[in-house]
Amino acid sequence: MIYFLLLVGLLIIPLLIGISIYNGLVNKKNTMQEGWSSIDVFLKKRNDLIPNLLETVKGYATHEKELFENVTKSRNLVQNANTVSDQGSAENALKNSMMNLFAISENYPDLKANQNFIEMQNELSALEEEIEMARRYYNGTVKDNNIAIESFPSNIISNMFNFEKGIFFEIKDASEREPVKVSF
Repeated sequence: MIYFLLLVGLLIIPLLIGISIYNGLVNKKNTMQEGWSSIDVFLKKRNDLIPNLLETVKGYATHEKELFENVTKSRNLVQNANTVSDQGSAENALKNSMMNLFAISENYPDLKANQNFIEMQNELSALEEEIEMARRYYNGTVKDNNIAIESFPSNIISNMFNFEKGIFFEIKDASEREPVKVSF
């Protein structure tokens, strides 16, 4: 009888450990997906704000057609990005376009004083901070997921059930990592 209980214990304990590891991997995968979903929500908010901002600027800077086209093109790239890598590249293009848009606003004092423009600029700035926090959270969940997938003994379970490593949201263009040069 003792041998039977010992045998059952030796079979059940690894099974329970395997179930626990599997559930942990599922939890990490879903947390990672939730992190990406948060980024997606903030990007949608920003993409909805940009056309209103463009319309406000167009009223003051009608001859800046190329700039408006670049912002619109970059915004469309962000909306159509399907992978984390594509999203990162599109984000960099949009960020550069938006920096140019705000730089142009310096040439139009009436625009800089427009209350709608100021409010939208502040809202966009707040959204960018939220997007940055969501990216950090997402990258943290990717790190946790990848560690679990690659670590022993959970790597055995992750290979058996085809869990995939997450992709970090990172800067692809090395020039983006360079410090901004300011000259007076």
